[in-house]
Amino acid sequence: MEYRELGRTGLRLSALGFGASSLGGVFHSLREEDGIQAVFTAIEGGINFIDVSPYYGYLKAEQVLGKALRQIPREKFILSTKVGRYGSDEAGNAWDYSAKRARESVYESMERLGVDHIDLINVHDIEFADLRQVCEETLPALVALRDEGVVGHVGITDLQLENLKYVVEHVPEGTVESVLNFCHYCLCDDKLLDFLDFFGRRGIGVINASPLSMGLLSGRGAPAWHPAPAPLQEACRRAAAHCAAAGYPIERLAVEFSVREPRIASTLFSTTRPDNVRANLGYAAGAPDQKLLAEVREIIGENFRVSWKNT
Repeated sequence: MEYRELGRTGLRLSALGFGASSLGGVFHSLREEDGIQAVFTAIEGGINFIDVSPYYGYLKAEQVLGKALRQIPREKFILSTKVGRYGSDEAGNAWDYSAKRARESVYESMERLGVDHIDLINVHDIEFADLRQVCEETLPALVALRDEGVVGHVGITDLQLENLKYVVEHVPEGTVESVLNFCHYCLCDDKLLDFLDFFGRRGIGVINASPLSMGLLSGRGAPAWHPAPAPLQEACRRAAAHCAAAGYPIERLAVEFSVREPRIASTLFSTTRPDNVRANLGYAAGAPDQKLLAEVREIIGENFRVSWKNT
């Protein structure tokens, strides 16, 4: 496993990280024992970076992950969680970016996760917030917790790269230490490359998530809820079929591609199945077939870098 510096934090993250969203039963049904074993398998395979949120499964992902982490020595993992996004729209508690709620959320997460320190705390999906509130209220609350030693480092996450850039430009230097972006460094979209120099000049670490673009780049295909436009989904289905015909699963090509950019500290994938963890560990150790990569890009064609609104 390769380990890379996360900006100026001093944290060295595994190039492949474990995203714990699946532990909340977000994408597929969950056998809790399998999910816990998947975490153990990740750690045993050299993964040291684990990311979660109280939003995933409406607290369930943190609860299940906490059961696993209580059985793992604390020095074996670097833990990231989030504030700002919590429940369902129907329940009326989907978002709260207030300083008071952010502070409460950190302590609640630590209790669920069974830890007394969060290595990296993020403001979650900032496009759902008033960005001025993120700059003037949410982030200062997290910086105060950093100053108190409750959390180690502070970051922000979003699908929209422009929002990440805006916040970095409107807070004091050193406030934001890392950014987490998803679905913008994968086989069908590499827009994140356009922003790496901006973050790099400021010493901000970059985390990439979802090398399979939330299932678009998989043999199974995108789930019914996927927000990508139909032409992009169809192009990705054809790309997956092309890879399958070549005897080279598109999941393998996707992971091989996504972990190769050295300016990205870690790329997060999510699963509840230990065998999938082992497969991804194997993929991450390889290099993509350049001919097949070019063919996939050609199939995706004009749909390359086509994105969607976060949901």
